[in-house]
Amino acid sequence: MSENAFPKTARLLSPRDYKPVFDHSRYKVSSKQFLFLATTSQARRPRLGLVIAKKHVSKAVHRNRLKRVLRESFRLRQAEIPLVDIVVLARKDADKLAAIELRTTINRLIDDLILREMKDKRDKRDKKDKRNKIEKTKDKADKEVNKRLRN
Repeated sequence: MSENAFPKTARLLSPRDYKPVFDHSRYKVSSKQFLFLATTSQARRPRLGLVIAKKHVSKAVHRNRLKRVLRESFRLRQAEIPLVDIVVLARKDADKLAAIELRTTINRLIDDLILREMKDKRDKRDKKDKRNKIEKTKDKADKEVNKRLRN
């Protein structure tokens, strides 16, 4: 299957899939028109879920257009996206964006999500490195103390 395909395994399908993202979203990026919530995934690939409420986008044609563009943007960029489950919520007037603005906004939000995840990974790695360095220093100091006590 193509790398750019969008199979069922790349989608959030059931309420059970959506719940962890809503309850424990680790990353949140937003614009006036969209809110992206994401949490780390146990799946083998990033997954996308869409919430385009009739309350915010009243016409079905516009809701379907938003879903189509969001899925297409995700499909084309999924190789860059870390292993996260993403839920995209459309806000009021999301359907008012022109095609270019819509794609630009979505791509900017995806970029922000990727950057936040990378920063989070880097911070975790730095924290772990710092802890290891402290432990090595403590071990070295303990060895020095034991050596002095023996003498």
